[in-house]
Amino acid sequence: MGYQQGLSGLAGASSDLDVIGNNIANANTVGFKQGAAQFADMYANSVATAVNNQIGIGTRMSQVEQNFSQGTITNDDIALHVAINGNGFFQMSNNGSLTYSRNGVFQLDKNGYIVNADGLKLMGYAANANGIINTAGTVPLQVPTANIPPTATKTITAGLNLNAQDALKLGTPSVSFGGTNTGSLTNNGVSVTDATQGTNANTYTVTFGTGTPPTAYTVTGSDGSSVSGTYAANSPIKLGNGETITLAGTPGAGDSVTVAPTALAFDPTNSATYSYSTSVPVYDSLGGQQQVDMYFVKTSAGSWDVYAGKDGSVPTTKIGTAKFDTSGNLVSTLDASGNPTSTLFAFNMSIPNSDGSATPQSLTLKIGGTTQFGSKDGTNSLTQDGFAAGQLTNFTVGTDGTITGNYSNGQTAALGQVALATFANQNGLINLGNNEFQATAASGVAVIAAPGSTNHGSLQGGATENSNVDLTSELVNLITAQRNYQANAQTIKTQQTVDQTLINL
Repeated sequence: MGYQQGLSGLAGASSDLDVIGNNIANANTVGFKQGAAQFADMYANSVATAVNNQIGIGTRMSQVEQNFSQGTITNDDIALHVAINGNGFFQMSNNGSLTYSRNGVFQLDKNGYIVNADGLKLMGYAANANGIINTAGTVPLQVPTANIPPTATKTITAGLNLNAQDALKLGTPSVSFGGTNTGSLTNNGVSVTDATQGTNANTYTVTFGTGTPPTAYTVTGSDGSSVSGTYAANSPIKLGNGETITLAGTPGAGDSVTVAPTALAFDPTNSATYSYSTSVPVYDSLGGQQQVDMYFVKTSAGSWDVYAGKDGSVPTTKIGTAKFDTSGNLVSTLDASGNPTSTLFAFNMSIPNSDGSATPQSLTLKIGGTTQFGSKDGTNSLTQDGFAAGQLTNFTVGTDGTITGNYSNGQTAALGQVALATFANQNGLINLGNNEFQATAASGVAVIAAPGSTNHGSLQGGATENSNVDLTSELVNLITAQRNYQANAQTIKTQQTVDQTLINL
């Protein structure tokens, strides 16, 4: 036994204590990965074939092995704190020199770049103005602070229910005389007791019999319905659905009277002229907001005229007609001229703008989800595809690394995507300190990809990965290393005793 073995043992135990002490010191360092000292024995070079007589000359530390196991993840709800759940490293740029880290504590610098505490820039995939991410290569991620431009509304989409039991919006019916002996009944002898025609828009013809004077009459509706009765002057004649007409005078044989519906003149300022209305804000090319009002007027069973205009102003024009079947389903739409619309269940319209934006502004009203059931008029859904200019209010980091910005106008947009790097041999990385590693020939080249792809972990925004140091195990290891140091010191002391014995001979 000589001093060499003991000295190497002391050096090894001291290095082990250093590694353990470093682990304990970094028990609260975000993203820290604990190390373990690995040792190898040493032998003097053998001479000739006397290999069986070799005596070891001590130990040496072969490497400090990093343990890259997952640390626990703690939520802190800070937008730019990001934890890696699984395999991978953040790629950081130090003035173009690339390093890698598991520490996801980031912040914005004065130029909007995402940086760590040492000012290194986080690398990832950039997004263009339309939110399309370019994965061709990584660049320093920068959060844009400029307003997003407005988008003019092009389409309004409405899902409504129009009450099938709403009264028709019709004015006082027109009455005309025909047949023979028309002089026996005069306009002055006609009164209509139901001016709105109830829920029917039929044209009725009252035909009198052949007696002198005739006492029988027949009412025939344009829908094919008919009813007969006995005529008496100044007595009501039933037309249909509670409608009555009163005639004075004596008819001649074969006389006829025709009662035809008359539409009310639509007036957006008079709710008596329409059945239901709703409105939606729309945006012009400058992001200015104005209101579009829509009105629905029931003109016959299953038929509704549709009007639209800006801010309830006059004129508000008819843009078409919606037709429903007997089950309450929308079956067709006609334009203002009565022709089928170019797109089924959609009306084209325009509104004027006066703020310097493009005018007139063309809009399309889609009502494909509209029904006509016997329940209350109402709006089930109402959306439009425009928005005003918006300021960035906050952003989040998704599991796939996408940085999504939330804007004051309610819009969201992809601002970029964090990339992750993996290595064939993580223990080949050089530890630079400050939670930074550098690639080497031993580690292999970095494989860059989006989080969640093959062999790449996912991200958790608003969270950090804790150190993976197990303090309990490290304290036990500390005791073991201390005992090793003491034992190696004892071998030196023993050798010293042997040497003293020889000196005393």
